[in-house]
Amino acid sequence: MSVQGDPRHRVQLPSVHEALLPREHSLHRPRHGHRQRTALTAAVIFFLTPLLVWTLGARPEAFENRPLAAFPSLSDGWGFFTGLSQWATDHLVFRQDAVRAANGISEGLFGEPAPLDRGQQPQGPVPGNQTTSPQPQPQLPNQPVPVDQQSVLPGFTKVIQGKDDWLFFGMDMQAKCRPDKSLNQVLDQVRKLRGVVESSGRAFLLMVPPDKSTMEPGFLPDSYGGKDCAPAIGAEFWNRFATEPGVLDLRPILNETKQRLGRPVYHKDDTHWSDEGAVSAVRSLSERLNPGVTKPWSISLSVPYSNPGDLALMSGKQGKVTGFRYEIRPDGQENRVKPLDSKFTEPERITSKEIPGVVGGRVMLFGDSFLESTGRYLHAALSNFTAYHYGHAVKDPVRSGKLAVDNDVVVFEAVERNLTSGTAGFLGNEFIDAFGRELAAKPRPR
Repeated sequence: MSVQGDPRHRVQLPSVHEALLPREHSLHRPRHGHRQRTALTAAVIFFLTPLLVWTLGARPEAFENRPLAAFPSLSDGWGFFTGLSQWATDHLVFRQDAVRAANGISEGLFGEPAPLDRGQQPQGPVPGNQTTSPQPQPQLPNQPVPVDQQSVLPGFTKVIQGKDDWLFFGMDMQAKCRPDKSLNQVLDQVRKLRGVVESSGRAFLLMVPPDKSTMEPGFLPDSYGGKDCAPAIGAEFWNRFATEPGVLDLRPILNETKQRLGRPVYHKDDTHWSDEGAVSAVRSLSERLNPGVTKPWSISLSVPYSNPGDLALMSGKQGKVTGFRYEIRPDGQENRVKPLDSKFTEPERITSKEIPGVVGGRVMLFGDSFLESTGRYLHAALSNFTAYHYGHAVKDPVRSGKLAVDNDVVVFEAVERNLTSGTAGFLGNEFIDAFGRELAAKPRPR
Protein backbone atom coordinates (compact mmCIF):
# COMPACT_ATOMS: atom_id res chain seq x y z
CA MET A 1 0.00 0.00 0.00
CA SER A 2 1.42 3.38 -1.00
CA VAL A 3 1.93 6.01 1.63
CA GLN A 4 3.37 8.66 -0.70
CA GLY A 5 0.45 11.01 -0.22
CA ASP A 6 -0.05 10.33 3.47
CA PRO A 7 0.56 13.57 5.46
CA ARG A 8 2.02 11.54 8.32
CA HIS A 9 4.95 10.55 6.11
CA ARG A 10 5.72 13.96 4.59
CA VAL A 11 8.93 15.77 5.56
CA GLN A 12 8.24 19.27 6.79
CA LEU A 13 10.77 21.62 5.11
CA PRO A 14 11.69 24.88 6.81
CA SER A 15 10.02 28.02 5.49
CA VAL A 16 13.31 29.94 5.12
CA HIS A 17 16.20 29.50 2.68
CA GLU A 18 18.59 26.76 3.74
CA ALA A 19 21.46 29.26 3.88
CA LEU A 20 19.61 31.21 6.61
CA LEU A 21 19.17 28.23 8.89
CA PRO A 22 21.40 27.92 11.97
CA ARG A 23 24.71 26.26 11.14
CA GLU A 24 23.91 23.37 13.50
CA HIS A 25 20.69 22.60 11.60
CA SER A 26 20.96 19.40 9.53
CA LEU A 27 19.60 21.13 6.41
CA HIS A 28 21.88 24.18 6.59
CA ARG A 29 23.70 24.88 3.32
CA PRO A 30 25.87 27.98 2.99
CA ARG A 31 24.95 30.25 0.10
CA HIS A 32 28.60 30.65 -0.79
CA GLY A 33 31.45 28.92 0.97
CA HIS A 34 34.79 30.72 1.30
CA ARG A 35 36.12 28.82 -1.71
CA GLN A 36 33.17 29.89 -3.81
CA ARG A 37 33.63 33.50 -2.77
CA THR A 38 37.33 33.36 -3.65
CA ALA A 39 36.56 31.86 -7.05
CA LEU A 40 33.87 34.44 -7.78
CA THR A 41 36.16 37.29 -6.73
CA ALA A 42 38.96 35.96 -8.97
CA ALA A 43 36.57 35.63 -11.90
CA VAL A 44 35.30 39.20 -11.50
CA ILE A 45 38.87 40.52 -11.33
CA PHE A 46 39.88 38.47 -14.40
CA PHE A 47 37.05 39.80 -16.55
CA LEU A 48 37.09 43.40 -15.29
CA THR A 49 40.87 43.92 -15.40
CA PRO A 50 40.97 44.45 -19.20
CA LEU A 51 38.25 47.11 -18.90
CA LEU A 52 40.03 48.83 -16.01
CA VAL A 53 43.44 49.03 -17.65
CA TRP A 54 41.78 50.20 -20.89
CA THR A 55 40.25 53.18 -19.08
CA LEU A 56 43.74 54.02 -17.77
CA GLY A 57 45.11 54.24 -21.31
CA ALA A 58 46.89 50.86 -21.59
CA ARG A 59 46.32 48.90 -24.79
CA PRO A 60 47.04 45.21 -25.45
CA GLU A 61 48.99 44.16 -28.54
CA ALA A 62 48.50 41.13 -30.76
CA PHE A 63 51.60 38.93 -30.74
CA GLU A 64 50.37 35.45 -31.68
CA ASN A 65 50.15 35.85 -35.47
CA ARG A 66 46.41 36.49 -35.19
CA PRO A 67 44.15 39.42 -34.26
CA LEU A 68 43.01 39.86 -30.67
CA ALA A 69 39.70 38.18 -29.85
CA ALA A 70 36.78 40.57 -30.25
CA PHE A 71 34.30 41.15 -27.43
CA PRO A 72 31.58 38.51 -27.91
CA SER A 73 28.13 39.58 -29.04
CA LEU A 74 24.94 38.97 -27.05
CA SER A 75 23.47 37.60 -30.28
CA ASP A 76 25.88 34.65 -29.98
CA GLY A 77 23.69 33.07 -27.30
CA TRP A 78 25.77 30.80 -25.07
CA GLY A 79 28.74 31.70 -27.28
CA PHE A 80 28.76 35.05 -25.46
CA PHE A 81 29.85 33.33 -22.24
CA THR A 82 32.27 30.88 -23.86
CA GLY A 83 33.88 33.73 -25.81
CA LEU A 84 34.44 35.91 -22.74
CA SER A 85 37.40 33.84 -21.54
CA GLN A 86 39.44 34.24 -24.75
CA TRP A 87 38.59 37.94 -24.94
CA ALA A 88 39.70 38.55 -21.35
CA THR A 89 42.89 36.52 -21.86
CA ASP A 90 43.84 38.36 -25.05
CA HIS A 91 43.21 41.78 -23.51
CA LEU A 92 45.42 41.34 -20.45
CA VAL A 93 47.86 44.13 -21.21
CA PHE A 94 50.90 42.54 -19.58
CA ARG A 95 50.37 39.04 -21.00
CA GLN A 96 53.24 39.42 -23.47
CA ASP A 97 55.60 40.41 -20.65
CA ALA A 98 54.44 37.38 -18.67
CA VAL A 99 55.18 35.08 -21.61
CA ARG A 100 58.62 36.62 -22.00
CA ALA A 101 59.33 36.29 -18.27
CA ALA A 102 58.24 32.65 -18.22
CA ASN A 103 60.49 31.86 -21.15
CA GLY A 104 63.46 33.67 -19.58
CA ILE A 105 63.06 31.80 -16.29
CA SER A 106 62.74 28.45 -18.07
CA GLU A 107 65.84 29.00 -20.20
CA GLY A 108 67.82 30.38 -17.26
CA LEU A 109 66.98 27.55 -14.87
CA PHE A 110 66.47 24.58 -17.14
CA GLY A 111 68.29 25.52 -20.33
CA GLU A 112 65.22 25.09 -22.54
CA PRO A 113 62.31 27.28 -23.72
CA ALA A 114 59.15 27.35 -21.66
CA PRO A 115 56.52 24.87 -22.93
CA LEU A 116 54.14 27.66 -23.93
CA ASP A 117 50.98 26.48 -25.75
CA ARG A 118 52.41 22.98 -25.90
CA GLY A 119 49.98 20.13 -26.24
CA GLN A 120 50.35 17.11 -24.00
CA GLN A 121 53.05 14.92 -25.48
CA PRO A 122 51.69 11.50 -26.36
CA GLN A 123 53.49 8.27 -25.82
CA GLY A 124 55.21 7.19 -29.04
CA PRO A 125 55.34 9.04 -32.37
CA VAL A 126 52.67 11.42 -33.58
CA PRO A 127 50.26 9.42 -35.72
CA GLY A 128 50.14 10.40 -39.36
CA ASN A 129 50.16 8.89 -42.80
CA GLN A 130 53.66 9.34 -44.17
CA THR A 131 52.98 8.45 -47.77
CA THR A 132 49.40 9.35 -48.59
CA SER A 133 46.92 12.08 -47.71
CA PRO A 134 45.37 11.85 -44.22
CA GLN A 135 41.85 10.53 -43.95
CA PRO A 136 39.30 13.31 -44.57
CA GLN A 137 37.82 14.88 -41.47
CA PRO A 138 34.12 15.68 -41.09
CA GLN A 139 33.27 19.09 -42.57
CA LEU A 140 31.73 21.59 -40.19
CA PRO A 141 28.76 23.64 -41.36
CA ASN A 142 30.53 26.90 -40.44
CA GLN A 143 33.75 28.34 -41.77
CA PRO A 144 36.82 26.38 -40.61
CA VAL A 145 39.06 27.92 -38.01
CA PRO A 146 42.26 29.28 -39.64
CA VAL A 147 45.42 27.43 -38.74
CA ASP A 148 46.96 30.30 -36.79
CA GLN A 149 43.84 30.52 -34.59
CA GLN A 150 43.55 26.83 -33.81
CA SER A 151 44.41 25.28 -30.47
CA VAL A 152 47.63 23.33 -30.29
CA LEU A 153 46.89 19.61 -30.42
CA PRO A 154 48.71 16.98 -28.35
CA GLY A 155 52.11 16.21 -29.81
CA PHE A 156 52.65 19.65 -31.35
CA THR A 157 53.93 23.05 -30.22
CA LYS A 158 52.97 26.51 -31.42
CA VAL A 159 56.63 27.51 -31.82
CA ILE A 160 59.47 25.14 -32.70
CA GLN A 161 62.96 26.04 -31.49
CA GLY A 162 65.24 25.25 -34.45
CA LYS A 163 68.97 25.19 -34.99
CA ASP A 164 71.08 28.38 -34.84
CA ASP A 165 68.27 30.17 -32.96
CA TRP A 166 65.81 29.77 -35.82
CA LEU A 167 62.13 29.65 -34.86
CA PHE A 168 59.40 27.87 -36.80
CA PHE A 169 55.62 27.98 -36.63
CA GLY A 170 54.58 24.63 -35.21
CA MET A 171 51.15 24.96 -36.79
CA ASP A 172 52.83 24.28 -40.16
CA MET A 173 53.22 20.70 -38.95
CA GLN A 174 49.81 20.41 -37.36
CA ALA A 175 48.22 21.68 -40.58
CA LYS A 176 49.74 18.78 -42.50
CA CYS A 177 49.34 16.01 -39.93
CA ARG A 178 45.88 16.97 -38.61
CA PRO A 179 44.09 18.61 -41.55
CA ASP A 180 40.41 19.47 -41.71
CA LYS A 181 40.28 18.19 -45.31
CA SER A 182 42.36 15.74 -47.32
CA LEU A 183 44.53 16.94 -50.21
CA ASN A 184 42.03 15.36 -52.60
CA GLN A 185 39.23 17.44 -51.12
CA VAL A 186 41.29 20.63 -51.20
CA LEU A 187 42.28 20.05 -54.82
CA ASP A 188 38.65 19.40 -55.78
CA GLN A 189 37.63 22.71 -54.20
CA VAL A 190 40.42 24.61 -55.96
CA ARG A 191 39.22 23.20 -59.27
CA LYS A 192 35.64 24.11 -58.45
CA LEU A 193 36.64 27.69 -57.61
CA ARG A 194 38.75 27.97 -60.76
CA GLY A 195 35.79 26.67 -62.75
CA VAL A 196 33.35 29.35 -61.55
CA VAL A 197 35.87 32.11 -62.18
CA GLU A 198 36.98 30.97 -65.64
CA SER A 199 33.44 30.13 -66.79
CA SER A 200 32.54 33.79 -66.15
CA GLY A 201 35.19 34.92 -68.63
CA ARG A 202 37.79 35.94 -66.05
CA ALA A 203 41.28 34.59 -65.46
CA PHE A 204 41.97 32.67 -62.26
CA LEU A 205 45.20 32.36 -60.27
CA LEU A 206 46.02 30.75 -56.92
CA MET A 207 49.34 32.07 -55.58
CA VAL A 208 50.90 29.84 -52.91
CA PRO A 209 53.70 31.11 -50.61
CA PRO A 210 55.52 28.10 -49.13
CA ASP A 211 55.75 27.59 -45.40
CA LYS A 212 59.00 28.74 -43.82
CA SER A 213 59.62 25.12 -42.77
CA THR A 214 59.35 24.09 -46.42
CA MET A 215 61.93 26.65 -47.55
CA GLU A 216 64.39 26.21 -44.67
CA PRO A 217 64.13 22.58 -43.45
CA GLY A 218 67.86 22.52 -42.65
CA PHE A 219 67.26 24.73 -39.62
CA LEU A 220 64.57 22.50 -38.13
CA PRO A 221 65.62 20.59 -34.98
CA ASP A 222 66.39 16.89 -35.10
CA SER A 223 63.13 16.13 -33.32
CA TYR A 224 59.83 18.01 -33.33
CA GLY A 225 56.11 17.32 -33.26
CA GLY A 226 54.94 16.12 -36.64
CA LYS A 227 58.33 15.14 -38.03
CA ASP A 228 57.05 11.67 -38.89
CA CYS A 229 54.22 12.97 -41.11
CA ALA A 230 54.59 16.66 -42.06
CA PRO A 231 57.51 16.39 -44.54
CA ALA A 232 55.84 13.58 -46.51
CA ILE A 233 52.48 15.37 -46.68
CA GLY A 234 54.24 18.62 -47.68
CA ALA A 235 56.08 16.84 -50.49
CA GLU A 236 52.85 15.29 -51.75
CA PHE A 237 51.13 18.68 -51.62
CA TRP A 238 53.75 20.34 -53.81
CA ASN A 239 53.98 17.40 -56.21
CA ARG A 240 50.29 17.76 -56.91
CA PHE A 241 49.81 21.53 -56.73
CA ALA A 242 52.94 22.67 -58.57
CA THR A 243 51.58 21.28 -61.85
CA GLU A 244 47.93 22.14 -61.26
CA PRO A 245 46.53 24.61 -63.84
CA GLY A 246 45.94 28.04 -62.34
CA VAL A 247 48.38 27.56 -59.43
CA LEU A 248 51.46 29.78 -59.03
CA ASP A 249 54.18 27.93 -57.12
CA LEU A 250 56.49 30.56 -55.61
CA ARG A 251 59.23 28.15 -54.52
CA PRO A 252 61.30 28.44 -57.74
CA ILE A 253 61.68 32.22 -57.66
CA LEU A 254 62.28 32.22 -53.89
CA ASN A 255 65.00 29.59 -54.26
CA GLU A 256 66.52 31.57 -57.11
CA THR A 257 66.58 34.73 -54.97
CA LYS A 258 68.04 32.80 -52.05
CA GLN A 259 70.86 31.47 -54.23
CA ARG A 260 71.59 34.90 -55.66
CA LEU A 261 71.70 36.54 -52.22
CA GLY A 262 73.52 33.70 -50.50
CA ARG A 263 71.08 33.77 -47.57
CA PRO A 264 67.50 32.77 -46.73
CA VAL A 265 64.56 34.93 -47.78
CA TYR A 266 62.56 34.11 -44.62
CA HIS A 267 63.14 35.79 -41.27
CA LYS A 268 64.67 33.87 -38.36
CA ASP A 269 62.11 35.04 -35.81
CA ASP A 270 59.05 35.44 -38.02
CA THR A 271 56.75 33.21 -40.07
CA HIS A 272 56.95 35.47 -43.12
CA TRP A 273 59.43 36.16 -45.87
CA SER A 274 61.79 39.12 -45.99
CA ASP A 275 61.28 42.02 -48.40
CA GLU A 276 63.50 40.19 -50.86
CA GLY A 277 60.97 37.38 -50.80
CA ALA A 278 58.06 39.81 -51.15
CA VAL A 279 59.63 41.55 -54.18
CA SER A 280 60.34 38.15 -55.77
CA ALA A 281 56.73 37.03 -55.23
CA VAL A 282 55.33 40.20 -56.79
CA ARG A 283 57.66 39.83 -59.75
CA SER A 284 56.58 36.22 -60.24
CA LEU A 285 52.92 37.30 -60.11
CA SER A 286 53.55 39.97 -62.75
CA GLU A 287 55.29 37.51 -65.05
CA ARG A 288 52.47 35.01 -64.71
CA LEU A 289 49.88 37.62 -65.64
CA ASN A 290 51.94 39.16 -68.45
CA PRO A 291 55.11 37.21 -69.42
CA GLY A 292 58.10 39.47 -70.01
CA VAL A 293 56.49 42.53 -68.41
CA THR A 294 59.20 42.88 -65.72
CA LYS A 295 62.10 42.96 -68.17
CA PRO A 296 62.65 46.76 -67.77
CA TRP A 297 62.38 46.66 -63.97
CA SER A 298 65.07 48.43 -61.94
CA ILE A 299 65.26 47.42 -58.26
CA SER A 300 67.39 49.20 -55.64
CA LEU A 301 67.76 49.38 -51.86
CA SER A 302 65.70 51.89 -49.91
CA VAL A 303 65.45 52.40 -46.13
CA PRO A 304 66.22 49.85 -43.37
CA TYR A 305 63.53 48.55 -41.04
CA SER A 306 63.30 46.69 -37.74
CA ASN A 307 60.15 45.06 -36.38
CA PRO A 308 59.32 42.47 -33.70
CA GLY A 309 59.14 38.93 -35.08
CA ASP A 310 55.80 37.22 -34.54
CA LEU A 311 57.39 33.89 -33.59
CA ALA A 312 59.72 35.59 -31.14
CA LEU A 313 56.75 37.32 -29.50
CA MET A 314 54.80 34.06 -29.31
CA SER A 315 57.68 32.32 -27.56
CA GLY A 316 58.49 35.19 -25.19
CA LYS A 317 61.76 36.20 -26.84
CA GLN A 318 63.09 39.63 -27.76
CA GLY A 319 63.89 38.78 -31.37
CA LYS A 320 63.47 41.35 -34.14
CA VAL A 321 63.35 41.09 -37.89
CA THR A 322 65.56 43.54 -39.75
CA GLY A 323 66.14 44.24 -43.38
CA PHE A 324 65.73 46.78 -46.14
CA ARG A 325 62.80 48.10 -48.10
CA TYR A 326 63.22 48.36 -51.85
CA GLU A 327 62.46 50.78 -54.63
CA ILE A 328 61.08 49.40 -57.90
CA ARG A 329 61.12 51.38 -61.13
CA PRO A 330 59.05 49.30 -63.54
CA ASP A 331 59.98 51.49 -66.49
CA GLY A 332 63.53 52.02 -65.20
CA GLN A 333 62.76 55.59 -64.10
CA GLU A 334 59.76 56.09 -61.77
CA ASN A 335 59.75 54.47 -58.32
CA ARG A 336 56.24 53.06 -57.90
CA VAL A 337 56.63 51.56 -54.41
CA LYS A 338 54.27 53.13 -51.85
CA PRO A 339 54.15 52.39 -48.12
CA LEU A 340 50.96 50.50 -47.39
CA ASP A 341 50.69 49.31 -43.79
CA SER A 342 47.23 47.89 -44.36
CA LYS A 343 45.89 44.56 -43.15
CA PHE A 344 43.19 44.72 -45.85
CA THR A 345 40.34 44.16 -43.41
CA GLU A 346 38.35 46.20 -45.92
CA PRO A 347 38.89 46.11 -49.69
CA GLU A 348 41.41 48.66 -50.93
CA ARG A 349 41.25 49.85 -54.51
CA ILE A 350 44.51 51.19 -55.97
CA THR A 351 44.73 52.82 -59.37
CA SER A 352 47.73 54.41 -61.05
CA LYS A 353 48.90 55.44 -64.48
CA GLU A 354 49.77 52.52 -66.70
CA ILE A 355 53.44 52.64 -67.68
CA PRO A 356 55.88 50.14 -69.23
CA GLY A 357 56.74 47.30 -66.84
CA VAL A 358 53.33 47.37 -65.12
CA VAL A 359 50.54 44.85 -65.69
CA GLY A 360 47.46 46.45 -67.24
CA GLY A 361 43.84 45.50 -66.71
CA ARG A 362 41.94 45.15 -63.47
CA VAL A 363 42.99 42.60 -60.87
CA MET A 364 41.15 41.42 -57.75
CA LEU A 365 43.35 39.93 -55.02
CA PHE A 366 42.15 37.96 -52.01
CA GLY A 367 44.95 36.98 -49.63
CA ASP A 368 46.21 36.41 -46.10
CA SER A 369 49.06 37.92 -44.06
CA PHE A 370 51.49 37.29 -46.92
CA LEU A 371 49.43 39.69 -49.00
CA GLU A 372 49.97 42.28 -46.28
CA SER A 373 53.74 41.86 -46.50
CA THR A 374 53.73 42.40 -50.27
CA GLY A 375 51.24 45.29 -50.28
CA ARG A 376 53.75 48.09 -50.77
CA TYR A 377 55.21 46.39 -53.84
CA LEU A 378 51.95 45.66 -55.60
CA HIS A 379 51.81 49.31 -56.70
CA ALA A 380 54.89 48.72 -58.82
CA ALA A 381 53.44 45.62 -60.47
CA LEU A 382 49.74 46.35 -61.09
CA SER A 383 48.17 49.55 -62.42
CA ASN A 384 44.64 48.81 -61.23
CA PHE A 385 43.91 46.38 -58.40
CA THR A 386 41.74 45.76 -55.36
CA ALA A 387 43.16 43.88 -52.34
CA TYR A 388 41.07 42.24 -49.62
CA HIS A 389 41.96 39.82 -46.82
CA TYR A 390 40.03 36.62 -47.54
CA GLY A 391 39.48 36.03 -43.83
CA HIS A 392 37.07 38.95 -44.01
CA ALA A 393 35.93 38.38 -47.60
CA VAL A 394 34.50 34.92 -46.86
CA LYS A 395 32.11 36.39 -44.29
CA ASP A 396 30.13 37.98 -47.13
CA PRO A 397 30.65 36.03 -50.37
CA VAL A 398 28.00 38.04 -52.21
CA ARG A 399 29.82 41.28 -51.49
CA SER A 400 33.12 39.67 -52.46
CA GLY A 401 31.60 38.50 -55.73
CA LYS A 402 30.33 41.98 -56.48
CA LEU A 403 33.84 43.32 -55.87
CA ALA A 404 35.30 40.82 -58.31
CA VAL A 405 32.86 41.26 -61.20
CA ASP A 406 34.53 44.39 -62.56
CA ASN A 407 37.94 42.71 -62.80
CA ASP A 408 39.68 40.80 -65.57
CA VAL A 409 41.69 38.57 -63.23
CA VAL A 410 40.81 37.08 -59.84
CA VAL A 411 43.82 36.10 -57.70
CA PHE A 412 43.64 34.14 -54.47
CA GLU A 413 46.76 33.97 -52.29
CA ALA A 414 47.02 31.42 -49.50
CA VAL A 415 50.09 30.24 -47.61
CA GLU A 416 50.86 26.52 -47.81
CA ARG A 417 49.60 25.65 -44.30
CA ASN A 418 46.14 27.09 -45.00
CA LEU A 419 45.83 24.80 -48.01
CA THR A 420 47.33 21.62 -46.57
CA SER A 421 44.99 22.00 -43.59
CA GLY A 422 41.97 22.72 -45.78
CA THR A 423 41.11 25.82 -43.71
CA ALA A 424 41.37 28.46 -46.44
CA GLY A 425 37.85 29.87 -46.14
CA PHE A 426 37.44 30.67 -49.81
CA LEU A 427 37.46 26.93 -50.59
CA GLY A 428 34.20 26.33 -48.78
CA ASN A 429 31.17 25.38 -50.88
CA GLU A 430 29.04 28.21 -49.47
CA PHE A 431 31.60 30.81 -50.52
CA ILE A 432 32.27 29.31 -53.95
CA ASP A 433 28.57 28.96 -54.80
CA ALA A 434 27.58 32.49 -53.77
CA PHE A 435 30.75 34.02 -55.22
CA GLY A 436 30.24 32.15 -58.49
CA ARG A 437 26.63 33.31 -58.84
CA GLU A 438 27.72 36.93 -58.72
CA LEU A 439 30.41 36.37 -61.36
CA ALA A 440 28.04 34.41 -63.59
CA ALA A 441 25.46 37.21 -63.44
CA LYS A 442 27.95 39.58 -65.07
CA PRO A 443 30.20 37.56 -67.37
CA ARG A 444 33.22 39.19 -69.02
CA PRO A 445 33.60 39.04 -72.80
CA ARG A 446 36.19 36.46 -73.78
